[in-house]
This record gives sequence, structure tokens and C-alpha cells, in this order.
Amino acid sequence: MASLSFISTFFFVLVCSFFIAKGQLDPCFYDNICPKALPTIKAIVEDAIQQEARMGASLLRLHFHDCFVNGCDGSILLDDTPTLTGEKNAAPNKNSARGFDVIDKIKSAVNSVCYGNVVSCADIVAVAARDSVVALGGPSYRVELGRRDSLTASQAAANNSIPAPTFNFSALLSNFQSHGLSLQDLVLLSGAHTLGFARCTNFRARLYNESYTQDASLANSLKAICPPQSGNGDDNLAGLDGTPTKFDTVYFDWLLQRKGLLHSDQQLYKGDGSGSDGLVNYYSQNSGAFWEDFGGAMLRMGAMKPLTGNNGEIRMDCRKVNSY
Repeated sequence: MASLSFISTFFFVLVCSFFIAKGQLDPCFYDNICPKALPTIKAIVEDAIQQEARMGASLLRLHFHDCFVNGCDGSILLDDTPTLTGEKNAAPNKNSARGFDVIDKIKSAVNSVCYGNVVSCADIVAVAARDSVVALGGPSYRVELGRRDSLTASQAAANNSIPAPTFNFSALLSNFQSHGLSLQDLVLLSGAHTLGFARCTNFRARLYNESYTQDASLANSLKAICPPQSGNGDDNLAGLDGTPTKFDTVYFDWLLQRKGLLHSDQQLYKGDGSGSDGLVNYYSQNSGAFWEDFGGAMLRMGAMKPLTGNNGEIRMDCRKVNSY
């Protein structure tokens, strides 16, 4: 056992040395700079989820919505100023993106335990997403670190780059491919909808116009919380699957049963063998494979256009650039 432990440790050191030598994102980035950084993030995420289980999905979604807009650079965290229009009020985020207070709490705590401003907000979002998955029963994966924070944000890019719940399959696939992601990544990252809730305004059109592709019993129960009239009950919530605070494969099971809450969800499984039907079937029946593959998809998303080296900055306050 001791020899196996030594081999494992030696291999990890070699992996970290490789990343450093290549100047890439590095899973060991904070090991020497601030070894207390990651444990501190984990503790605060776990506490936030203990207080409100839904927060795990919110933190995971923050990472997704950050990365899909000009890369994983913490731009989603910036507040509006007289000279900067942030992404928080973009259509995909307004009245739905949340968890900013948790990120603020983490940033303050990390700055304290690190005796300075050394951990980027973008890295905090990435690590908090992973820790949320783990806290809700999902797989762990080694987050690559060393991102720096953006100096700006783009509401227009947020409106155009984040896939909408109304997208059909071809639009979803095209969107993911434009970010360098694959069909398998589309299915795996959509599998993050095993956690969380959606607002009535985002599933109303499917609920009342797509009876031919949805389970009648579920639809009837949803109509009780989501009236047909726009502006009535828009913010009422429904779980994206039957276990919205547990990381599992029920999301894929629900797609097979025509229970996808969002139009974009059900587009992943049409039941005719086309598109991503095969992958949805596979992950529904193989939870171990989903556990193993999900982390890889998160790493590929997390490596989208990171700012490293002298690009960007490490913000003192995640809500504003240092020069503000």
C-alpha cells in the first residue's frame, strides 16, 4: 500500500510539473502559492448548500454561463458601472443567475487565508462548480487552475453565446461546436440539469405547445404551477428532473420518458435513433460512465479561452475591476 501511495504521489507531481513546464492551466497551481485556498472554497460551498441545496446548481450554472461568454474569465461576476455594461442583466442571466453572494464570501475568505490577492475569481467559480457537484453526490474531478480575471464583460455576447432553452437540436450542437465542444460534451454538460430548477417562463411554451413530446401526467402537474398566460407565475420553479438537488442520472431517465422540462432538454432525445439519442440511452443505463465522463467535459469547458500569464488581472473584488 505504501508503495502504491508513493507511486500515485510521484505521478501527480510529474503531472503538475508537466502543466507548469507547458505554461498551461495547472491543477496544482495553488499548492505552493496558497495551499489553504481549495479547502476554504470547499468549506464555504458546502455550508451554502447545507443552507440551501438549490445553491449547488446555481454555482454550477455560473461556471457554465461564464465560460460560454468569451471564455472562463469571471466576466459574469462584474456589476454594471457607468462605463461597463455587465452580463448579469443579459437575457439568459436576468432574474435567474445567482450565487454571487457566495462567490463574494469565498473571495473574502480566500484573500484572508492566502494573506493577499492571489486566487482569481474565475478560478473560484470553476472550483465552486466542482465542489457543488461533489456536495450533491456527484463525481469529483481535478480542476485545472491559473485563470486570471477579465477586465471587461459583454452583455451582447452573453445574449448571443449562451444556448437558449428554446433551441432545437441543430442549434444546440452548432452552439457547442462553435465553442470547440463535441456532441458528447453537449450531452454530458446538459446532464448537469440533473441539478436545479427552471422558471415557468422558460418552459411554458413547451408545456402548452408540445404535448406530443411530453409525458401527460407530468404536464398536468406542471400546469398547476405554470399558468398559460405570460406574466402570470413567470418565476414559479419546477425541477429539471425528479431529483433536482441530487447529482444522478434521473435527468437522462426523464428524457427517455418524454419528461424533459425544457424544449432544449427534450431535443437531446427524440426516440428515433437520431442526434444524441444513443448517448442519452447510454448514460441513462451507465451511471458510472456518466460519472467518469462528466468531469472530462467540465475540464474541456473550463479550458475555453482562459486568461493566463499577464493577461487580465486578479480582482480584489469579484464584482469590479481593480481600477474602478
